[in-house]
Amino acid sequence: MTSLKEICRGLPLNPLPENRGRRKGIPHAPVRTPNLTAQEKKLALRNALRYFPPEIQKKLVLEFAEELRLYGHIYMYRFFPDIEMRAYPIKDYPCKTKSAAAIMLMIMNNLDPSVAQELVTYGGNGQVFSNWAQFWLVMQYLSEMTEEQTLVMYSGHPLGLFPSHRYAPRLIITNGMVIPNYSTRDEYEKMFALGVTMYGQMTAGSYCYIGPQGIVHGTVLTVLNAGRRYLKAEDLSGKVFVTSGLGGMSGAQAKAAVIAGCVGIIAEVDEAALLKRYKQGWLMEISNNLDHCIARLSDYQCLQLAVTSASYSLYHVNCLHFFS
Repeated sequence: MTSLKEICRGLPLNPLPENRGRRKGIPHAPVRTPNLTAQEKKLALRNALRYFPPEIQKKLVLEFAEELRLYGHIYMYRFFPDIEMRAYPIKDYPCKTKSAAAIMLMIMNNLDPSVAQELVTYGGNGQVFSNWAQFWLVMQYLSEMTEEQTLVMYSGHPLGLFPSHRYAPRLIITNGMVIPNYSTRDEYEKMFALGVTMYGQMTAGSYCYIGPQGIVHGTVLTVLNAGRRYLKAEDLSGKVFVTSGLGGMSGAQAKAAVIAGCVGIIAEVDEAALLKRYKQGWLMEISNNLDHCIARLSDYQCLQLAVTSASYSLYHVNCLHFFS
């Protein structure tokens, strides 16, 4: 098991860690389909190999090419850190300024597998970094940072530590800098595979994710105002809120239904995501039987209880089937 001190020493190159590929037992980022040309694949490999000296590149190029083929992106699984990924007490981080330690804590909190899919914190594409080499480099920079320096980040790529002053930001981040004419899904998938941009969502690439709690308030207001506008109702007791999705932020939907006083039913195609939200306490009940779910719904309506139940089935690929 790697220690925080070792994590902050930079990329482990001598010796290289064993390439164990994609780890089992943890959530994985979605497979991408960038549809790269042969020349673009070469460019993606060159961009990935820039983090390593020439003698190391020869050992890595084939496995990086295989990752690109299998997953549509180069994650550098060989450098997946062998550490329990979570937020540690701030005093445990080796650093020269507490500001840097706080940033390291936030990064590891975002990458905690209880919420993250490898380097994706939420939303299927909300990246913390583009690859694991960037994680090691950023942790090294932060451990070396003083109160007279600022780390500049571009789409997961550390541009370096720059001279600044104690009142300047310790960290400046920009993600997903794509002009509108090229901001289509297909173009993004291609640019992400090339390693030249990433989408940080709101709190993934800025290292400040706090889970579904961050949007519970707004979701409650949305449900209440939907009731006022479409049902002309101030009291949602006995009303049913039917929706779908229990991903990284969607636990808020279930909790919002309870707070708003209605019955919430959430369809989810991914059993792992559903069970995670249930174990975390965002859901009161789960079922894989639609008839049972409807029967429970009728019971709760009659009793006018505020609960959230989630119906899931691997056959509910399209939530419209569930709604019908």
